[in-house]
Amino acid sequence: MVRICVSFLHRRCHHSIGGTGCERFGPEIGGLFRAFPAIIPATATLIKKREQQKKERAGYGGAERGRAAAAVDVAGAAMGGLGLVTFALVVWLRMREWKTATALVMGTLAWFLVALSVWQLREMFCRRMRAQRPNVLTHTLRPAADRKPVANRR
Repeated sequence: MVRICVSFLHRRCHHSIGGTGCERFGPEIGGLFRAFPAIIPATATLIKKREQQKKERAGYGGAERGRAAAAVDVAGAAMGGLGLVTFALVVWLRMREWKTATALVMGTLAWFLVALSVWQLREMFCRRMRAQRPNVLTHTLRPAADRKPVANRR
C-alpha cells in the first residue's frame, strides 16, 4: 500500500512539473517533463525485477544484478535522450525553411550521430578507467604460489 501511494505521489509531482512547464515555457518544453520521466522509472523497475528473478531462479542473489541492468538501461536512455533533444531542435529550427521530409530526415540523422557520439565517448572513458585500475577479482583468484611476496608483511 505504501509503495502504491509513493508511486502515485511521484507521478503527480511529475505531472505538476510538466503542467507548470507547459504554462510557463509552452508545450515544447512542458512535453519533455511529462513524457520522459513517466517512461524511465517504469522501464527501470521492470528490468530490475526481471533480472533479479532470473538470477534468483538460478540460485543466486539477484538484487545487485537487477540494479546494474536497470542502470545500464537508464544510461542508454540518457544517451538516446540527448539525441532526441538534438532531433527536436533540428526539426523545430528548420521545419519552416526546409521541406518536412528533409527536416525529419536531417533530424533523424542528427539524433543518430549525437547518440552514437555520446556512446563512443562513454566507451572511451570506460576503457580508460578499466585500464587504470587493476582487476581485483582475478588478482585474488590466482594461486598463492603465483603471487608476489608482500614486503614487510607481519
